[in-house]
Amino acid sequence: MKDLWVADLANWENRDTTGFFAVAAKQVRTGRDGGRYFALTLCDRTGQIDARMWEIAEAGEFEAGDVVKVRGQVSRYNEKLQIKVDKIRAAQTNEYELGDFLPQSERDIDQMWVELEGWVASFRDPDLKSLLEAFLQDDTLAQALRQAPAAKGMHHAWIGGLLEHVLSLMALCDSAAQHYPSVNRDLLLTGVALHDIGKLHELAWGTSFEYTLEGQMLGHITIGIRMIEEKIAKLPNFPPAKRLLVEHLVLSHHGRYEFGSPKLPMTPEAIMLHYLDDLDAKLQTVRSEFARAEANGRSSAEMTDWVRSLERPLLNTAAYLETEELRGIAGKTAKEKPQEKVEDQNHALPFED
Repeated sequence: MKDLWVADLANWENRDTTGFFAVAAKQVRTGRDGGRYFALTLCDRTGQIDARMWEIAEAGEFEAGDVVKVRGQVSRYNEKLQIKVDKIRAAQTNEYELGDFLPQSERDIDQMWVELEGWVASFRDPDLKSLLEAFLQDDTLAQALRQAPAAKGMHHAWIGGLLEHVLSLMALCDSAAQHYPSVNRDLLLTGVALHDIGKLHELAWGTSFEYTLEGQMLGHITIGIRMIEEKIAKLPNFPPAKRLLVEHLVLSHHGRYEFGSPKLPMTPEAIMLHYLDDLDAKLQTVRSEFARAEANGRSSAEMTDWVRSLERPLLNTAAYLETEELRGIAGKTAKEKPQEKVEDQNHALPFED
């Protein structure tokens, strides 16, 4: 069992440390002096951290995806924690447990699966219900859906992330469908369940999240359409009109051509799915960025670093208001009882040479 986690490294700043991490990314770069160095991203299930190794001749053989033993110093560069690596080597299989190196959903997987089955059981449309049951009752797909991340590194990038994303979106879309009664609720929720189903083949997960060759060549939208058509082919008398509408939801859920959508959303359900899917993904990114800033030792009441996927820094409203409220209380106390505050400070901070 690991005893040093990425989430703990802020407490090791400017100190030497040794630990086991998975290599999420490995690049050989050339510095300004012409020397080569390793630019690494190391991770475990609590997060990830950048690392640099300048003396690459000291490195043992290892590749991206390997678990490695690292010795180095935790430091800060451009306000972000990183490890300056002195030594690194591939870990032996008896030195680590694989489950320590991939982030996992904080929610219980079995409980989430029961929740998904509950959503499908609530369908009134027998055709759409049968289609989703065909996916849930496929043991291979069901096992993958219980594990798959929703992305390699953007939103819900952890074991169980895709299932967690689907359930969050189910609740959002169900609520929105009640507000807009003209929306076909069962059709919309079918789109929720299947819009990212192709990611079960697009992504691979071991000690890191990677794209499969099929994922790189085809993408999850194309793969998802194939998976849906394979299931529909085994369902007798599935209405062609419903097949058309379901596939349109998947094909259009990215919303814009430049975002990888083969088609623009053209039905009320497709429009709603696109915007709520985008909302859920963005707000999860926001939550993850706040957690990342805190793990790096930054005050949660300050602006985060620039978030590339959102093209802006972020501010944690709750933390900011709480800090301002505490400042207001402290300021008010200082004005009302200045002498008492000074005495308290004198008792709390005795003179030391």
